[in-house]
Amino acid sequence: MIKGFGGVFWRTKNIEVVKKWYSEVLKIEIGDWNGTMIKPQSGNETIFSFFTEDDSYFPTEQQVMLNFEVYNLDETIQHLERIGVPLAKKKESGEFGKFIWIEDPDGRLVELWER
Repeated sequence: MIKGFGGVFWRTKNIEVVKKWYSEVLKIEIGDWNGTMIKPQSGNETIFSFFTEDDSYFPTEQQVMLNFEVYNLDETIQHLERIGVPLAKKKESGEFGKFIWIEDPDGRLVELWER
């Protein structure tokens, strides 16, 4: 029944600050309509997963966590260091890949992942 993942939508008190941050930090070009389309590439699936309310994988007060797949996590870390964005959690590697976490201007934990 489901064709694909339609989008991620959330509210912010600082729309211009958040738009600028996602554009500069994650290189997401945000349009005048306050959004963008990220077109999937072949072999790039979207994961839809549930966590229990007390799971500590991401902050329990945060209802949703964004995860962006990156081409090269080490290059991404270098980019973040160059522009002064600290890691919220150190790099971890496991059976599903390599991960780092940063916080957006609203304090939302964002996960960056390389398979």
